[in-house]
Amino acid sequence: MTALTDGEFTVLGLLVERPRHGYELERVIEERGVRAWTSLGFSSIYYVLDKLAGRGLIEAVGGPARGKSRAVFRATAPGLAACADAVRGALADAAPMRSRVLIAMANSAVLPDAEVAAGLALRLEALRARLAEVRAARAAQEPLPAGAAAVFDHSEAMLAADLGWTEATRAVFTEESMMDKYDVKKARRDLYAPTAKAFTVVDVPEMRYLAVDGHGDPNTSPEYADAVEALYGTAYTLKFASKRALRRDFTVAPMEGLWRADDPAAFAERDKSAWSWTMMIGQPDWITEAMVRDAVAAVAEKRDNPALAGLRLFTFTEGTCVQILHVGSYDDEGPVLERLHREYMPANGYEFNGDHHEIYLSDARRTAPAKLKTVLRQPVRPV
Repeated sequence: MTALTDGEFTVLGLLVERPRHGYELERVIEERGVRAWTSLGFSSIYYVLDKLAGRGLIEAVGGPARGKSRAVFRATAPGLAACADAVRGALADAAPMRSRVLIAMANSAVLPDAEVAAGLALRLEALRARLAEVRAARAAQEPLPAGAAAVFDHSEAMLAADLGWTEATRAVFTEESMMDKYDVKKARRDLYAPTAKAFTVVDVPEMRYLAVDGHGDPNTSPEYADAVEALYGTAYTLKFASKRALRRDFTVAPMEGLWRADDPAAFAERDKSAWSWTMMIGQPDWITEAMVRDAVAAVAEKRDNPALAGLRLFTFTEGTCVQILHVGSYDDEGPVLERLHREYMPANGYEFNGDHHEIYLSDARRTAPAKLKTVLRQPVRPV
């Protein structure tokens, strides 16, 4: 026999208990709190009655009624047997209860901790209100048969457990929202927020990065796509590991790139096939080699990415640099770099002293090309 849906099982069970019409079924479902654990709406009751009658599990009592809402139905012998089989199976079913909040928590990294905590606070209010409703409904119907009392016991236990879990989880996110979060863009605004109006000279100290090397056009090279994926996957894994193990949080830094070519003119001319690169994401000074190894191993378990084998913790000092904020398409950087290389550097007595460096402040997937913000930096030294 075809298995009963939760709605069919509920309605059939109420009719096994005693004959009822549609309005009475609706009232009992509401009074007993059945709607808290089944999606059976009022309009669905008649659809379910039709299905059960069509399968011979219930039948109308007496002659035809003037309206379906007042037609009284009772369980047939096959209906009683089907209900008994369903009870046996459901009693032994240990399938876990599922909740959308678990999906939300699995994806909570997209929100600030304070916003997650605020959402959980709203959930607490809703759970407390629901628990009060269940207890009031129970009190209004006492004394209850053992089976009905067990239903209320389960509802109260589940709501109480959910309340405890929500309170504990909210406490964690409240604590983390108060945790100092290191953000290199805020800590070093001189390096990550230059003006777009003129070239400026900065002194860049020793800094640490996750880094992957490669070669070729970043728009078409699979090697480049693998490098970016490996860097972001490892960076976020390190962030969560740091919060969990060290109670130290940080904002994942923007993607950066060191670009080099045999002839620096390849950058102004946008000859991307001639470029070699080191893609990087900055790291706080408390991130260790061991933490990076563990993070890489964790990412490798989820996805096979050849760039992970070359990912490393990279520390270097650029020293004196000239930089400017470029607003616009990456392909429009040529004239700016031409001015830097052929006008500003010679006029100020500088020569090249390292790789061309770019810091990508915008998400190219969500930002119009004309609004992209990129720091263009060139290490220099006196001629």
